[in-house]
Formats: sequence, structure tokens, C-alpha cells
Amino acid sequence: MPFTEHLRELRNRLLIALATVGAIAVVLFWPSQFVIRWMMRQYFAGIELHAFGPADVIFTEFKFSVIGGIVIGLPVLIQQLWLFVVPAIHPRTRRMVYGFIVPSLLLAALGIAFAHFVVIPRVVAALIHITDAVATPTFGVASTLNFVMLLLALFAIIFQTPIVLVGMARLGIVSARSLMRYRRQALFAFFVAGGIAAPDGNPLTMALLALPMYALYEISIWVILLLQRRWSPSTSSGQAQDKLRTTPL
Repeated sequence: MPFTEHLRELRNRLLIALATVGAIAVVLFWPSQFVIRWMMRQYFAGIELHAFGPADVIFTEFKFSVIGGIVIGLPVLIQQLWLFVVPAIHPRTRRMVYGFIVPSLLLAALGIAFAHFVVIPRVVAALIHITDAVATPTFGVASTLNFVMLLLALFAIIFQTPIVLVGMARLGIVSARSLMRYRRQALFAFFVAGGIAAPDGNPLTMALLALPMYALYEISIWVILLLQRRWSPSTSSGQAQDKLRTTPL
């Protein structure tokens, strides 16, 4: 395909993606105010939110609607991205990607649920306790929503750890043996990350953040061990075929 055709194809895919997000955002704009109120009651019960500018609320609802459009329209966005890049991908890699789509979405949903039910209430309670010691909590609606959305997105990404590690193992970048070898280093790194993310320095909060990451690391190792038995025959046969192709007659 000529370069201009690639640009035209990219333009069409982007227009479909933007139209999808825009249409969903328009639908979500009016009910977004009720969802934002519900989220604030869930995470910041008893604390009154404030708008520090005349357009703060509208901008917050608009941002929430766009984020909701991206999340709900994610299947369409992934489809358009995939349709653009799939001609350049090897058929074996295509099958691997197809097998990762559903587990990736499920893990993202689990990460959001874990953040909603476990992490955010504890982190918010710790932050409010720290604030109460020196000041009166006065939270802005824009910054508060940004904080909540950041944590939800962060744990949706963190829960993709098994997908990333299994994909790297399938491509031969890592193996179950190498991941086992670096278990201690991984645990230490997760607790360091948990200590940085824990606002109150409480060991319980630190463990609450670090242990799920390490649990996902261990789950990845066992999944890779199970899958390596299925990969090895195809890998060895593929290598043998490559050698036959490259051997001069």
C-alpha cells in the first residue's frame, strides 16, 4: 500500500474512534453529575466539595464524560487500532493477541473493582486523617475527581501485569525460571512502590498496595509454567522449519 493510502487509512480509523468517543461522551454528559455525586459520597462521605471557578463543574463533567467515552468505547478503539496494524503482523502473533483481549479486559475490571472497594477508601481515609491534623479539609471538585480517576486507572494498569509478563514470555524475552530467580528483587521493588504510594506511611497501607502486585507476579509465573508446555512443541517445530528454509540446497 502506498504511503498516502496508509495516511488515508489512519485518518479513517481516527475519525471512527473520535466519533465513537464523542458520541458516548455526549450521552454521558448529563448523567455525569449524578455519577460524580455518587463517587464523592462513596469516597468522601461527610466532606463538602467546592468549585473554585465558575467553570470548574462543567469542565469536570466534560472530563468525566470523555473518560467514560474512552472506557465504554474501548472495544471500538482497540478494534480500529487492530485493523490498522494487523496487516503488518505475523499470523502467529495475531492469534496470541486475540487470546489476550478478553483476559486483559477482565483484569482491568478486577483492578478497578479492587481500587474501588479496597484501595481508595483506605487511601482517602489516610489522607483525610493527615489533613485533619493541620487543616480543615476543603476539596475542589476538579482535583478530587482527578485523584479518584488516577487511582482507578493506575490499578487497571497494574492488573495487566500477568498479560505483559505472559506476552514477554511468549516472545522469549523472559521465562518462568528468570522470573523465579528475581522474586526477592520483585518483592522489594513492589514494597518500595507501595511505600511511595502510601500517603500515611502505614505498613498496612503499604502492604495493601504491594501485595497485590506481588500476587500478580506469582500468578504470572504459574501461568507461564502451564503455557510453556503448549508453546515448546510449536516453538521447536517453528525453529526447525526456519532452519530448513535457511539451509542451502
